[in-house]
Amino acid sequence: MNKIYSLLGLAARSRNVVSGETATEKAVKTGSAVLVIVSKDASDNTIKMFRNMCDFYNVPFFQYGTKEELGHAMGKEMRSSLAVTDNGFAKSIKKHLEASEE
Repeated sequence: MNKIYSLLGLAARSRNVVSGETATEKAVKTGSAVLVIVSKDASDNTIKMFRNMCDFYNVPFFQYGTKEELGHAMGKEMRSSLAVTDNGFAKSIKKHLEASEE
């Protein structure tokens, strides 16, 4: 398991991640989301919606992994979107996401 999934698991256990479309959308709109991750196999509409929403609310947006991998990392069923709500976790996860894109 890679570092990003490990960090997501830790963040989920410390209740610093919300997952699922509705919860992620609410976190972004209320300002509690610090980082949003959408799975690469999410629907085009979901990706477009979160990309636009994150641009508007100025929240970093990344596409990473599959629905199954994101869900598994948090100990849940498949999840196509999630929001990290803690600055420390978000900073660390963002650093690894940016490194994985290179």
